[in-house]
Amino acid sequence: MAEILINLDNNILLYLQEHVRNPLLNALLIPFTLSNNAGIICLIAVALFLYFKKLRKVGILMGVSLAIEFILTNLIIKNWVARIRPYELIDGLTLLVGKATDYSFPSGHTGSAFALAVVVFMVMPWKYGVIALTLASLMGFSRLYVGIHYPSDVLGGMVLGVITSIISVKCLPDSSSLMKRFTE
Repeated sequence: MAEILINLDNNILLYLQEHVRNPLLNALLIPFTLSNNAGIICLIAVALFLYFKKLRKVGILMGVSLAIEFILTNLIIKNWVARIRPYELIDGLTLLVGKATDYSFPSGHTGSAFALAVVVFMVMPWKYGVIALTLASLMGFSRLYVGIHYPSDVLGGMVLGVITSIISVKCLPDSSSLMKRFTE
């Protein structure tokens, strides 16, 4: 069963390389994926939400979700699983960005994007949540597109981001009143 999943991961990446990559997507997705190196774009988003008084509580929830996701992903799970990056193992896979210095599973870029997007989806009006989830999904896809993560890494990051968002929104005081305020 594990061999089937590994082959599926590998084949998806090679398919993207052979049939989806093109100069236009390169021009869009390479800078997009690099924008979240070291969590920069996510940290900027949290800072913007914290800056505006009306959005400050959402920013706090986003920050808590992001912090939990970072600890779980970068300090615990990546080191515990120690999965080698796909470009190191898949013959013929070309990496479109610089090599990473950490392990592959789960995708921290994807996890951090979903850690913020799901908070927005849970506590803000639907239209903002859909935009946030679309951008988070695009971040996950971009990690596959450039060849730096396996599909299962991205899926793992998505799941962690969802979990940390739910923890933040459901466990922090005032979250339920915040959800009511934005949905009324």
